[in-house]
Amino acid sequence: QVHLEESGGGSVQAGESLRLSCLAYGYTYNTYRMGWFRQAPGKQREGVAIMNTFGRTAYADSVTGRFTISKDNAKATLYLEMNSLKPEDTAMYYCAIGPGATYNGSWTTGNGMAYWGKGTLVTISS
Repeated sequence: QVHLEESGGGSVQAGESLRLSCLAYGYTYNTYRMGWFRQAPGKQREGVAIMNTFGRTAYADSVTGRFTISKDNAKATLYLEMNSLKPEDTAMYYCAIGPGATYNGSWTTGNGMAYWGKGTLVTISS
């Protein structure tokens, strides 16, 4: 059974940093893509960052240069390092995994991701 569990969320002030973690195990894909997505109240879910089996990454324009996605295979954990946080980054953050390493510009929709965690809340105050 696939397990995805996010942690690391919290309440911080604008300009500060947070690191989110996603413990991920139980999947059997030989190749895959894993990513972070977020959903703010009253808004649609949006992709934040994605990484595939081969280390290829992509970021939403709104977080490029501020967020970094990484993975520690030994710890079965996906990370999202978030710096220079802004109030508009406030959202529930989810990690997800999907089969296959290929993704295109529509990755931000989250369509095709097969498993999702329950999320961790990030609140940024100004």
